Amino acid sequence: PESKLFEELELDSIDAIDLVVKLQKTIGKKIMPEDFKNVRTVQDVVDVVYKLVNNN
Repeated sequence: PESKLFEELELDSIDAIDLVVKLQKTIGKKIMPEDFKNVRTVQDVVDVVYKLVNNN
């Protein structure tokens, strides 16, 4: 969960966009850019997705 997306997992900006697109398809919800603005770790991704899925 603490792995850093960009430094340790070597995601670049294109990878980040692909991740958001795939997550949107998986959870069936729109992810706004501001939702992912502060995402830096795998746990951050989990937290954002959890918040979106449970926000109903």
